[in-house]
Amino acid sequence: MRKERRTGSSDWIFTVGHEELVIHQRYEVLSIVNDFMLGLWFTLGSVCFFFEGGIKTLGIWLFVIGSAQLLVRPVIRLHRYVRFRHLPDTDHDA
Repeated sequence: MRKERRTGSSDWIFTVGHEELVIHQRYEVLSIVNDFMLGLWFTLGSVCFFFEGGIKTLGIWLFVIGSAQLLVRPVIRLHRYVRFRHLPDTDHDA
């Protein structure tokens, strides 16, 4: 799998053999993937609480990971709307 980036495009394009996977609105896609993973962690963590011993500890860690990942959601949204732009160098001493 090779990642390509076309100039002037904010799309992510992945070339796999003779096929291209084009991802539009990458921040929206990242947000959806994040939400999917959150659901997975909390579901698996909940199932782990049905068992005793080490698997219960795994459930606790999955809840901690899911909770930390909840912090990723606003970071993705904020990055979508706020960007730094490089300003050209100015020579004030001339």
